[in-house]
Amino acid sequence: MRIVFLATGEIAIPAFRKLINRKDCEVLGLVTQPDRPFGRKQTLTPPAIKLVAEKHGIPVLQPEKIVTELDTLTKLDADFFVVMAYGQLLPQRVIDIPNTACLNLHGSILPKHRGASPIQAAIMAGDHESGVTVMHVVRALDAGDIVLSETIPIHSDDTGGIIHDRLAESAATAIGKAMDAFTSGTATRTPQDEALVTYLGKLTRADGVIDWRQPADAIERMIRAFDPWPGTTTTLNDGAAKFRLKVFPPVEVVEGGLPNQLEIGAVRTDGTSLLIVCGNASALRIHTIQPDGKRQMAVADFLRGRELGSDAVCGDVG
Repeated sequence: MRIVFLATGEIAIPAFRKLINRKDCEVLGLVTQPDRPFGRKQTLTPPAIKLVAEKHGIPVLQPEKIVTELDTLTKLDADFFVVMAYGQLLPQRVIDIPNTACLNLHGSILPKHRGASPIQAAIMAGDHESGVTVMHVVRALDAGDIVLSETIPIHSDDTGGIIHDRLAESAATAIGKAMDAFTSGTATRTPQDEALVTYLGKLTRADGVIDWRQPADAIERMIRAFDPWPGTTTTLNDGAAKFRLKVFPPVEVVEGGLPNQLEIGAVRTDGTSLLIVCGNASALRIHTIQPDGKRQMAVADFLRGRELGSDAVCGDVG
């Protein structure tokens, strides 16, 4: 089987290695995004998957727009294009190039959680499992017929980063099973049930601003889902100063037992944590934060030498 792999995100590396190491597969090339400036010094940095390809002597294409490489991709005479976290929507002219199939590895159990942020969506929804779906690529977003799915559990303390890494390994298993099915002639195509579709778009840092009017359990899932990206933030106003804080998991949900006079966003502290009032008569206990311009730290270190008054409050970033 002759394969062209299209990927940019690190989540795709285990699946890429899986295909490289299969004796019945010949990986003809990697298509990935161009090197981009990264970090404070804006150093031009290649996608990590490019380094894997170079290590194995696999040719790399890095077009700004994939349509500029139509002739090159056609001449490779590939049986399969395998796509995962590539970063560009494929035009039909590209989808039609491979002789057998253009397949996508998507990080959810489709049709649930289509779109650019399925990992965060699954955690925020309180799902008990996630997984990787191998599907045929069509022009509509994540809407192609399903070849197979590989599921993983979501535990109550899992973060977006943990699920990302678990799904990366699951993707390698899934693409291996899919290639076995095509080799044996048992590969199937199951249309997605459009009535079951859910969707979450691409996330930005602004999506991570905490709305304390939400119930504490929903905010707790958000904090886990958005770690490490895009992160969750709030402001803390203690009367003397206003701080922007990044909040890190784990956090604890507290339900009931709160004084009736406390308003949403009100802050109390025991010297080692912040207790913040949320919607539905609930609260969150936070242990680890990062004030703007400073390092990540325990709340106890943040409070050392700082006294929070009874009027301290957390709220939306203004």
